[in-house]
Amino acid sequence: MTLRSRWMSCAALFGVMMTMQAMAECEKPFLAGDFGYSVCKDWPAYPGLTITAISQFESGLSASDYGPQGKYDLNLAILSAGDSKALATYHKASAFESDAIAFEDLQLDTARYKLAPDIRAFGVLATFNGSSRINPANEKLLSLYVKEGERLRPVLEQFITYQYSGEWDGNCAGERSEVVRTIEIGKTSSHGYADLIVKSLSTATIGEGEGEACQSRSTTAKPVLSTLRYDGKQYVVPEAHKGF
Repeated sequence: MTLRSRWMSCAALFGVMMTMQAMAECEKPFLAGDFGYSVCKDWPAYPGLTITAISQFESGLSASDYGPQGKYDLNLAILSAGDSKALATYHKASAFESDAIAFEDLQLDTARYKLAPDIRAFGVLATFNGSSRINPANEKLLSLYVKEGERLRPVLEQFITYQYSGEWDGNCAGERSEVVRTIEIGKTSSHGYADLIVKSLSTATIGEGEGEACQSRSTTAKPVLSTLRYDGKQYVVPEAHKGF
């Protein structure tokens, strides 16, 4: 191989690497106002496509005058990484509400949610935290969306994947509980969409005594399996597993 051909090969390789890097560096959508969240993520299942999510404080007044409490909308989009063209979108007004249990984070989940042979979903994960130390409260809510033409459609909404709550004196005495839920794609299906197998793991913590005499013990229950089935429009979520 001549020096010129080596140089051309290196230049071509460099060009490919730069192109891949450019495609991997998605741009967060513009966030207007004082409060909200803006995220983006490349979709590994579909190279060249990027998912964006933006949730903004809804108010005709300045949010800075009232704090982050209130309602937040949600805008999603699937973009072509090459020209940032929106291929499919979704909008929901008042998608989240932030009050004593505050809306604190928004993330995109691109795990392998293969719901049908030619249908994959992506997730939006919203985090909420309570401000009380005596009565702690924390939840993470997962929603799944699929692309149908030029629109995105929710097929699972605000399913609790993490929950922490309790009541104690702030030092030792009291009770707290934690529940972690994971989702796997089942081998059976309902109305053409794979059933979702939910594994719930619960831990209870009890504190007794005061000061150096404080004793805390935790008990983890056996995992509980349940199934979410698609009813033709959405996955049916038990009330106990729905978010705020």
